[in-house]
Amino acid sequence: MKRIFEVQPWNVITHTFDPQDKRLQESMTSLGNGYMGMRGDFEEGYSGDSLQGIYLGGVWYPDKTRVGWWKNGYPKYFGKVVNAVNFIKLPIEINGQAVDLAKDTFSDFTLDLDMQKGILNRAFTVTRGDVKVALTFQRFLSVAQQELSVQKVTVKNLSDVSVDVTIKPSIDADVKNEEANYDERFWDVLAAEQGQDSGSVVAKTTPNPFGTPQFTSGMEMRTVTDLKNVAVTQPNDKEVVTAYAGSLAPQATTELEKRVIVVTSRDYDTQDKLTSAMHELSDKVAKSAYEDLLNAHTAIWGQRWAKSDVVINGDDESQQGIRFNLFQLFSTYYGEDSRLNIGPKGFTGEKYGGATYWDTEAFAVPVYLGITDPEVTRNLLMYRYKQLDGAYVNAKEQGLDGALFPMVTFDGIECHNEWEITFEEIHRNGDIAFAIYNYTRYTGDTSYVLHEGAKVLTEISKFWADRVHFSKRNNQYMIHGVTGPDEYENNVDNNWYTNILAQWTLKYTLEILGQVDKDTAKKLNISADQKAKWQDIVDRMYLPYDKDLNIFVQHDGFLDKDVEPVSAIPDGQRPINQNWSWDKILRSPYIKQGDVLQGIWDFIDDFTPEQKKSNFDFYEPLTVHESSLSPAIHSVLAADLHYEDKAVELYNRTARLDLDNYNNDTVDGLHITAMTGGWIAVVQGFAGMRVRDNELHFAPFLPKQWKSYSFRQVFRGRLIEVSVHADGPHFKLISGEPLTIDVAGEKVNLSTEVTE
Repeated sequence: MKRIFEVQPWNVITHTFDPQDKRLQESMTSLGNGYMGMRGDFEEGYSGDSLQGIYLGGVWYPDKTRVGWWKNGYPKYFGKVVNAVNFIKLPIEINGQAVDLAKDTFSDFTLDLDMQKGILNRAFTVTRGDVKVALTFQRFLSVAQQELSVQKVTVKNLSDVSVDVTIKPSIDADVKNEEANYDERFWDVLAAEQGQDSGSVVAKTTPNPFGTPQFTSGMEMRTVTDLKNVAVTQPNDKEVVTAYAGSLAPQATTELEKRVIVVTSRDYDTQDKLTSAMHELSDKVAKSAYEDLLNAHTAIWGQRWAKSDVVINGDDESQQGIRFNLFQLFSTYYGEDSRLNIGPKGFTGEKYGGATYWDTEAFAVPVYLGITDPEVTRNLLMYRYKQLDGAYVNAKEQGLDGALFPMVTFDGIECHNEWEITFEEIHRNGDIAFAIYNYTRYTGDTSYVLHEGAKVLTEISKFWADRVHFSKRNNQYMIHGVTGPDEYENNVDNNWYTNILAQWTLKYTLEILGQVDKDTAKKLNISADQKAKWQDIVDRMYLPYDKDLNIFVQHDGFLDKDVEPVSAIPDGQRPINQNWSWDKILRSPYIKQGDVLQGIWDFIDDFTPEQKKSNFDFYEPLTVHESSLSPAIHSVLAADLHYEDKAVELYNRTARLDLDNYNNDTVDGLHITAMTGGWIAVVQGFAGMRVRDNELHFAPFLPKQWKSYSFRQVFRGRLIEVSVHADGPHFKLISGEPLTIDVAGEKVNLSTEVTE
């Protein structure tokens, strides 16, 4: 655990700079607008250790899968996000010498991520002998015009003598990925234009041997400044530069704005169309004043917060944590583009390749249902439907029927390079089915599940029916050779979570098939024999259980381990994934994240209090929470069991996972999909929110450390405000038709006039 930023409700801010923490600071101050994003790099340049990263939604490259052997069905490549052309580059010279915090003497350092407005601010003062110059930077990625990046630098001469200042706005395609098997760069420059007050680069990803698409990106910069433009020679064929210079008298100030329009071939099918659009958008934003661009951006952030903010009184650490979670989620995805999804690192780093994982359906869908319009979540479901063709390929690679949705993907084709994850962690098929159910249950909208969703469900069910095998000895269906959510157990037999999801998916699909219209049923073409087979699997699925412990057993053989709690791990050996060999981890009883408990969370109303208690009491002490996804669901289950202190402990871990670097792995990027955890813990955990029989239920409690908390929730055309104080819970209908909710067994009628 390491905290390098101050605790403030709306800001992630520090006044210190330690080069050893540079990468951690970069991760923590990442910005995004759903279309693109970047780490908190220093735009003026930094010669010390840094992880430069700018990423464009949907732009990726098939990195080589290097193995010394091969298996049929093994993915041919590992899809990875491409580090984009560097369009924020902004070198600054004082008296002809470059500003570089790795070399300069500086003071008054401030690094401030304003989460309320979506702005990154930075300031410091450089001192060189008698020369003293203050620099202030402001940066935002517009959510009003998603193709727009805006930077402003202010330079003030604090010296008693004049100083010469030169600023060189640049666009540089000579970039690389740090995590890549290729040694070469990824961008070929197609066109570069360097003007007096503008510059542009159009670049295309290099050819690849796998036949996946190449992407073209175009960046055009415009500059607004009172400095004088000076001629500069284009440095090379991959970079364009403009230069502005002037002499600043003592106490004088100058400013420079850099506006960049970013477009990609995802939206334009020819280079000419892309270039024309780039110029047109650049002309458009050139007509607006800086304040107008900023105000349009902050106004939308204000609208988002008005719908989704969680307010915690009495605990600034908790308050900062939940807002950081929501800010980074919204920076990554707000549903504008159904072709995009939510990568585990979002736009904050290269790890996990920027691809889509099962995290979306399991953890992001419940949150987006509660804080955005239903269309946002529906787009996430459509993302999977549109990639069914790839899912067919994945199943066929394994010689199986139906559709196997990928563990990791950009286009529907599996592109993860670890076998035990790629083709053993097949529970994601069930998680996708559950997300369809979750959307339908929460919104009441059946238009998806009875059409596109029915297709997805039937193809997943075909896969499950082919993937199970029948044990004659036990007279039950089983699933061998899988990996559950607990990735510290590989290639196991009868993972309880996988088996119960397969059983549930088949049951749910049969239910939906009984509701679809005749035309849809005809297209789906599921025979009576198939339905009978699916029902037989439902009826005779093997689910490991130990009657003495009254627990669902994580998988066959789990109880044969030397089962001892996490507290038995010697000091200094956690996280175990950074201190133990993989062999030792696999032999240990320690659980990376909820596995059985993941299933109990999914179907929380289907289990008795005794079942929930016995399983939580057994598995939670064995869980090291070394997956960022783990603490949230444990917090919900702890709250459900009235283990309130444990629920709060695990809330703090999920809400402040990156802010406090709990797992010592935030340097390479934030855990974006785990940012759902704070909201899940508060709303499903502390407030006890459930949807039962088309009705919202709440059973709130107030953590002892908090004075009160409140949140707003979208539900079936309504916006509801829930606030919990020492005197109990209060409910208010902000907008929408009157609604009846259940609060700890009591019916409460809400209308716009009723406050409780």
